[in-house]
Amino acid sequence: MNAIFHAICQYLSEPLPFMIWTTLAKSAGLLCVVLGMVSYTVYAERRVSSLMQDRLGPNRTGFPISVVGSWLGQKNWKDWSPILGGLGQPIADALKLLLKEDFTPAYVKKFYYWIAPGLGIAAAIIALAVIPFGSSIAGVPMVIANIDIGPLFIFAISSLGVYGIVLAGWSANSKYPFLGAIRSTSQLISYELALGLSVVPLFLIIGKLNLVEIVNYQVQNGWMILPGITAGKLPSLQQALCWIPVLISFLVFTIAMFAETNRLPFDLPEAETELVGGYHTEYSSMKFALFFLGEYTAMITGSSFIVTLFLGGWHCPFIPDGSQHWWWGLVNIGVFFTKVFAFLVFFIFIRWTLPRFRYDQLMKLGWIWLFEIALVNIFLTALIVAFVH
Repeated sequence: MNAIFHAICQYLSEPLPFMIWTTLAKSAGLLCVVLGMVSYTVYAERRVSSLMQDRLGPNRTGFPISVVGSWLGQKNWKDWSPILGGLGQPIADALKLLLKEDFTPAYVKKFYYWIAPGLGIAAAIIALAVIPFGSSIAGVPMVIANIDIGPLFIFAISSLGVYGIVLAGWSANSKYPFLGAIRSTSQLISYELALGLSVVPLFLIIGKLNLVEIVNYQVQNGWMILPGITAGKLPSLQQALCWIPVLISFLVFTIAMFAETNRLPFDLPEAETELVGGYHTEYSSMKFALFFLGEYTAMITGSSFIVTLFLGGWHCPFIPDGSQHWWWGLVNIGVFFTKVFAFLVFFIFIRWTLPRFRYDQLMKLGWIWLFEIALVNIFLTALIVAFVH
């Protein structure tokens, strides 16, 4: 038995099997974390919105904290019941959507109607493959696919998510979903340009497109929006001069990411007050849930991309990386997802703060303001880099 176990371990330690099983393990782990974050981001959204609107929010479905406290003789636990009592709400929502009738209208184009919900969430999940979500554990880098064109891969894959919305709106054979699909297409074209151009200044400064190397650059030189300081040293001349262009890139990229993920104030494709529900009006049960999951997974992917490019990725000052000890690698992963969750809360805060844009305002912001600002910012950064060198 020991000989068989030793032979299996020896085989798994060879280069090709080692790469395969570690990649599968990282993929499964990341998928579980992301799907868990999706469920409890919905809960966080309900909680944050209820606090902003001075109401309770979900507080019934979950764990009987006050009952458990009374069993243990801790009567003050009842004070936590309104907060912890709603932690089971995502589970209840999932069961409700699983048990609802999956109704397909007779007038829809069935093949495209069925495949549309999966496209959005598939694109968002695949885009996560190139994002480094940690340093390393036992010498294994915490990134599924370490490629040299990571940002281009994310832009290419995430832009495919709009096909799910377009197919859903077109295949529904209904006017409101079709209008939502058209809006989503024009919105994507408007903000993809600003989104792509806004990160070019970072590539001019760093000189690389590999996301792992971009994070390593920030580990050594400080985060892009806090140059030098987060690395424990004064910023260089180039970093000091480029701080304003980087800050502009961060603002443009963040605004464009809100539009890319169809979040308020840019949720025109599903504007309930105008289009009933937009592209997912004719969907129910798990098909509707897949659109819901796709939106929140896209939020996580966008937040992860922002954290990687501008906020140092998994890096935190005074915390070693995984090369020091394997459990520091786990801490780095925790740091990364803490930053992502903080940005998700920012997404939620903006949704419940700003009103929805009119459609002409949305197009004007994308084509007349963000596109030009991102383009001018590239020339400004190029001049600074040329001046320094």
